[in-house]
Amino acid sequence: MSASGSQASVEPRDERPALGETGNDPLVLLELIQRLKVRDVMTSDLVTLPRAASMQQAQELMRQKKISGVPVEENGRFFGLVSIDDIIRALVAGTIHESCGRHMTTKLVVLEDDMPLSFALRYFDRYHYGRFPVLNRDRRLVGIICQRDINRALLVELTRELHRLENDSVRQGGDGVASSLYLLREFPICKYDFENAGKAANQIKQVLQEKKFPPKVIRRIAVAAYELEINLCVHSDGGVLSWQVSNGRAEVIARDAGPGIEDVEWACRDGTSTANEWIRSLGFGAGMGLVNVRRVSDEFEITSKKGSGTTVKSVIYLEGMPS
Repeated sequence: MSASGSQASVEPRDERPALGETGNDPLVLLELIQRLKVRDVMTSDLVTLPRAASMQQAQELMRQKKISGVPVEENGRFFGLVSIDDIIRALVAGTIHESCGRHMTTKLVVLEDDMPLSFALRYFDRYHYGRFPVLNRDRRLVGIICQRDINRALLVELTRELHRLENDSVRQGGDGVASSLYLLREFPICKYDFENAGKAANQIKQVLQEKKFPPKVIRRIAVAAYELEINLCVHSDGGVLSWQVSNGRAEVIARDAGPGIEDVEWACRDGTSTANEWIRSLGFGAGMGLVNVRRVSDEFEITSKKGSGTTVKSVIYLEGMPS
């Protein structure tokens, strides 16, 4: 399971959260939920049946494996799911010896393996299903995910985070006072995910406030992070927003694998936007994003090639950086 995008900090030991408290930090949980993909959490070692298998075979398989649903697939092609409710209906109707292909549930909500884990959580909350089949981009069945999978994955990742914090504390040594502050975080941003647009920037702002950065510095970093996050959401196919603080400077970087920018100078002009009317109707795409990022940056750089994606870096020099 991937643990990329983890945060790292070196600071006075007595200011660090106690290890027993870190797992309750909502920022840590939110970061893990945003970092992980469905494929990192799902069960990929599947127990499946073909369409010709009987409902009684499905019932026996569920009893043996202690599972509440069996996907029906053939050569990777997903056809449906046999659940406990399907078994009960077959028993009542006297059709338990008939094929799964006739009595399985076929109208299903599915997840894709590259979706953020936050999407899966919203699906569980919205539909109240016990599990979701997971398909890849070729629409082939690659896994199944239930809430137990999510709980187990978050527990493993939180344990790793605690160990990392413990190791960082040990590496400080001496009197436990660090010579500098170092922070690093990454946030996956999904295309058109307007429900969560701005949340990464808000988390960055909260961390800076907790570390008691000067308000002026916080505002500049927050503006850069927000505008770059919205740009990823609106103008790319999704990407990663990262930020780090070290050696007296903050860097906010947006990377995507989108269509690229053909004319960078044109894209940085006031009011320039390629957003469609639907996006504009939602209040986004006014054409001031890159302009605002450049305005608050001490260093500003765009690297882009049409068809190969874009990287935008904003550097902000720190004044009164906490020691």
